[in-house]
Amino acid sequence: MKLMEMTLAAALLGATTLGAQAADLRIALQSDADVLDPDQSRTFVGRIVYASLCDKLVDITPDLEIIPQLATEWSFSDDGKQMTMKLREGVTFHDGTPFNAEAVAANIKRSQTLDESRRKSELASITGTEVLGEYEIRMDLKDADATLLAQLADRAGMMISPAAADKAGADFGLNPVCSGPFKFKERVAQDRIVLEKFADYYDADKYHFDTVTFLPIPDTTVRLANLQSGDIDILERLAATDLAQAKADPNIQVESAVSLGYQGITFNVGNGDKADNPWGKDKRLRQALSYAIDREAINQVVFEGAFAAGNQPFPPNSPWYDKEFAVPKRDVAKAKALLAEAGFPDGIDLEVQVPNTTVPLQLMQVVQSMAAEAGIRISLTSKEFATLLSDQSAGDYQASQIGWSGRVDPDGNIHQFMTTDGGINDSKFSNPEVDKLLNAARRSNDQAERKKSYDAARKILNEELPIVYLYHQTWIWALNKSIKGFVPYPDGMIRLEGVTKEAS
Repeated sequence: MKLMEMTLAAALLGATTLGAQAADLRIALQSDADVLDPDQSRTFVGRIVYASLCDKLVDITPDLEIIPQLATEWSFSDDGKQMTMKLREGVTFHDGTPFNAEAVAANIKRSQTLDESRRKSELASITGTEVLGEYEIRMDLKDADATLLAQLADRAGMMISPAAADKAGADFGLNPVCSGPFKFKERVAQDRIVLEKFADYYDADKYHFDTVTFLPIPDTTVRLANLQSGDIDILERLAATDLAQAKADPNIQVESAVSLGYQGITFNVGNGDKADNPWGKDKRLRQALSYAIDREAINQVVFEGAFAAGNQPFPPNSPWYDKEFAVPKRDVAKAKALLAEAGFPDGIDLEVQVPNTTVPLQLMQVVQSMAAEAGIRISLTSKEFATLLSDQSAGDYQASQIGWSGRVDPDGNIHQFMTTDGGINDSKFSNPEVDKLLNAARRSNDQAERKKSYDAARKILNEELPIVYLYHQTWIWALNKSIKGFVPYPDGMIRLEGVTKEAS
């Protein structure tokens, strides 16, 4: 703990020096972001940084409507195989180069062709682009794609400077150049990310800070203590166990929004040599673990009832939730029977990697205790989150406690994780029928037909369980009372348009 406190003190000292001017905003993140390249990155906290750094073609409202950002309007052809966008004029990237239709075309090409890109599956429906004018572009699609606008409201739609990207290649994330209201200033790994106001932003008058400093502080208790002391201004993901304390503090305001995502345990079923083990080969073991877990008890014990138990990519209150497969009740006898059927009547070991932050560790300690009663001996390997992601991508894991912040369209919670070539399919699960069903859901604009496809896929995935889903969280932010104009969004992002800090 002393080492963590020393590291934190150094981070806050740096933040204080950087933020001597009153117009510095300090935001505490649960972990450090991974690479700051929208094509390569995958962390939730990275997306929080992007919300200030990289504008997208479209954005969302708090009610999940898709609205213009860099694209001012769009239309689809009658057959749905072409989308034409008109773009905002007068926008420049942070390096001074212009944003236009050529830049959009270059961004799409990079997302689809960069070897390291994780956006390939998200933009797989685009077969080509046609620049129709300086601020107009057409995207040609292999088929109608009901998910495309939602993808462009996230990292796939973030526009980066083609000039900077061409020069830096895969190293773009070391000095990212976008077109958002703040530009990149510096980064010290595990310490801080600093952005400064971009004076040439087209809507600069709506942003009121000279600098924004993001501080990774994994320990929830330390994060809250530093908010109470005034060393930070905003805390993202307040622990549910700290909610009462935060609400009782007159100097703190609390905001919340129901999340679109989930948390669970991902199994390596086909990602390299480490998939060659009983857990990767036999779905009965994964089923046994699911039965050994009391999801409702987890919600009460770890989250004081603030979250929702879950067993699917969509929360139970979502229209996409498949009611045929409700959250299962705990059944230790069933779990033991499945272990015996799989050839492990005396139990079995399982190694789970887990982020080195407070809540995931608390969660997995509870899961560890529950699983032990069924004969599943879980060992936990704690890792810094970016390291955990890197190891997971490389297949250097047996099971991993990880989640997803959620997307506006249901496709974003399932397709890239469960299809054979999905960009974030770290389990390397592959099932031709699931591929067929999830691809069909993308092509239809009929919501009932899409629901049928998701339900049919769910029937298979409920048996295979490459991901054992555990719960759906509520985003909880804690802010210094001096912060005004903050609006909570279901995607968990921190948007700084109109946000101010009153002088104390």
